[in-house]
Amino acid sequence: MPELVLATRNKGKIAEVQRLLTEHAPHITLRSVADFNLDDVDETGTTFEENALLKAETIARQTGLPALADDSGIAINALGGAPGIYSARWSGVHGDDAANIAKVLEELADVADSERGAQFVCVIALCLPDGRHLTVRGEVEGHVLRAPVGEHGFGYDPIFQPVGFDITTAQMDPATKDVISHRGKALRAIAPKIAPFIGAS
Repeated sequence: MPELVLATRNKGKIAEVQRLLTEHAPHITLRSVADFNLDDVDETGTTFEENALLKAETIARQTGLPALADDSGIAINALGGAPGIYSARWSGVHGDDAANIAKVLEELADVADSERGAQFVCVIALCLPDGRHLTVRGEVEGHVLRAPVGEHGFGYDPIFQPVGFDITTAQMDPATKDVISHRGKALRAIAPKIAPFIGAS
């Protein structure tokens, strides 16, 4: 079976990608960077696109296998689009969801409910070892609540309420979240392209 390396160790992301790839490309074996003895890729880009490509290109080159990487985060209107590409380390500690959420809520404490608009953004890059690549982008509009609600998901899910819903993405079951999420949209856009692109169709 053809293999595809997912450039993350985040178990939540791996599970989301696995669910969607099973639906769209079931004959491709998904591996993560945890299966390889690789260092983390420094995210030195200034956009979601640059960081996603940087990760995918590096992992593809190091493993000799096609690599799929995403860069995602929350862009809050009242913060000028921040935390954006710094979402995972907004509090100063990479991957500390509770601390990141606490910092966002503190910074928005005096912002009116009507001014708390935000977008979840996900850019996915697919890269081959020879450098060929493609990218897709998915977004979902919503607003930031004043306190976390819900036990599912990860990252900023407990404080993000998508437009058209009265619950957060952390209150959604995985199937519902996959339909509306930024990562779900991006994955559905790229999934049909994966097998032809890596020569596995």
